[in-house]
Amino acid sequence: MTWRFIGLVGALALALSSVAAGMQDRVKVGISGGDGELIWGKVKEIARRQGLEVDLVVFNDYLLPNAALDGGDLDANAFQHRPFLDNQVKTRGYKIVAIADTIVEPIGLYSLKVKKPGDLKAGAMVGIPNDPSNGGRGLLLLQQQGLIELRPGVGILPSVRDVVKNPKKLEFRELDAAQLPRALPDLDAAIVNTNYALQAQLQPGRDAIAIESRTNNPYGNVIAVRAADKDKPVFKKLVSAYQNDEMRQFILQRFGGAILPVF
Repeated sequence: MTWRFIGLVGALALALSSVAAGMQDRVKVGISGGDGELIWGKVKEIARRQGLEVDLVVFNDYLLPNAALDGGDLDANAFQHRPFLDNQVKTRGYKIVAIADTIVEPIGLYSLKVKKPGDLKAGAMVGIPNDPSNGGRGLLLLQQQGLIELRPGVGILPSVRDVVKNPKKLEFRELDAAQLPRALPDLDAAIVNTNYALQAQLQPGRDAIAIESRTNNPYGNVIAVRAADKDKPVFKKLVSAYQNDEMRQFILQRFGGAILPVF
């Protein structure tokens, strides 16, 4: 009877240990909709083969995922580039850090009214994202196209206040990044992040009238976690499920160069 009891206790302990291990090898990751769901669906498949369950939470804006991560509702997120994360940490005090590079999505200028940037008329209304990092990114693209000139030394976070030359007297309408594709009919042109462009059936290589350089691009996306958790073994598994040749080939083939791996 005693041995039977001991055997039952041992079996129960083993079962509880397996449950605990399963709980440790599960992470909840916040992502953007559209291409983020496609990419992370593949990551989830690879992670499962490696013994890691990835639960995905889809967001349709750029502000909630960091708040959810910082507040403990997520274990990680993967939707933002480094300048955006740095700005969020600085302005909101989040204890969040990047643990891995993922992709770069060159931002583009789109228009339903003109075929090239130089065709924009005087006083044209141009939409740009209303967050500092993506808005600044858009202004830098407009400067590269010769439409405006920014204050020297402004770095990668310029605002409309840093525009020192505007020969066409362009007007800037700052909107939530997710709204810009829908606002295109009411604008002369708009800066649109690639994930939102793809959701709106816009193809960067075909539809953008100007696009960021794909090389030496400082706006690479990252996987982010709470600083206190960055050394947890489970995140090494998560990064391994993303940064591998299978994922690299998937991204290159699925998006045809609109999205590029940076690992």
